[in-house]
Amino acid sequence: METKRLGKTNISVSAIGLGGMPMSLSSRPPESQSIEVIHRALDLGITFIDTADSYCKDETDKHHNEKLIAKALSEYAGDVSNVIVATKGGLMRPNGAWTRNGNPEHLRKTIRESFAALGGGKAIDLWQYHSPDPEYSIKESLTVAKEAVNEGLIKFVGVSNFSVEQIKRAREIVEIVSVQNQFNPWYRLPEIDGVLKYCERESLTFLPWSPLGGSRRVGSLGDVEAIAKLAKEKEVSVYCIVLAWLRSKSPCIVPIPGASKVGSVEDSVRALEVRLTEAEIGRIDRATES
Repeated sequence: METKRLGKTNISVSAIGLGGMPMSLSSRPPESQSIEVIHRALDLGITFIDTADSYCKDETDKHHNEKLIAKALSEYAGDVSNVIVATKGGLMRPNGAWTRNGNPEHLRKTIRESFAALGGGKAIDLWQYHSPDPEYSIKESLTVAKEAVNEGLIKFVGVSNFSVEQIKRAREIVEIVSVQNQFNPWYRLPEIDGVLKYCERESLTFLPWSPLGGSRRVGSLGDVEAIAKLAKEKEVSVYCIVLAWLRSKSPCIVPIPGASKVGSVEDSVRALEVRLTEAEIGRIDRATES
């Protein structure tokens, strides 16, 4: 398995990760199926799993995905000592909706709950502030993460849905190793707003969320002629082509496609074998321009 360095740390992670969200929302599969997916990902060499306290049905179900991943890791027959679980905090799920909560007291509470949900045996590998809350300054919210690092609850810190200026402010408070923002062929803001270049320059790992364009796009990828043609030419799925497109955009990118079926995670790993030329990347760029 190809690996990438996590930020400026001495830790290497698989060049493609596993996103846990589909295994915990209202449409989630049976637990046994999800555990099978996680185990297959580990079999294939995936060592980076992305989750969040808010990957659940609603507030009564909080931390579901973290607990699921912890259970899968504890039941895996192989070595999991090099597996990095990245979680997030700062979003709430009232009645299944998504709302921000950067209140320091809430973050202190949810960090401890995430620590316990993930097993409590060691510091959270990577905790990411899920989205800045305009009701609280970045300093107020991330000082909590700094405290948790000092307490041994968190090893590394990342941010999500942050602009370049917000990342800079965050780095004044605590060391940041990763940035998780939306990025896919239909949403290219990180290429435009400077976040991707900043991450590359500063050796921060960039984790694109919604890498395949979300539920609205994923089912119709085959309708995009440029993507469908490349998939046929290279004898891979349209999903592999999109993941290869993402990887081509910067060496600091580690895609984290979600999966709830074994076949999906197997297909994601195949994307690591796909190489796109500049001309092929341009074809996808032009075909998906809004």
